[in-house]
Amino acid sequence: MGQGIVVEEAAVAELGKGRRVTGGERDKLSAELRKKYESGTSIRALAEETGRSYGFVHRILTESGTTLRGRGGATRGKGRK
Repeated sequence: MGQGIVVEEAAVAELGKGRRVTGGERDKLSAELRKKYESGTSIRALAEETGRSYGFVHRILTESGTTLRGRGGATRGKGRK
């Protein structure tokens, strides 16, 4: 099982910055990013890992139907004094 993870990370890391990703390659990337995001990896971490922009990763996740997490952190509301 550990070997599969290494192969998967290598496949994601092979993307060249600015290189167009289409067709089956885009579908495969989408599935890999979605799996990692749903297991807790942040969009920023995925962007850094793939060498792509935050916006690119966000768009791929959105296109794949991934439910994105909230931003977290402090919120403004009635609890604030």
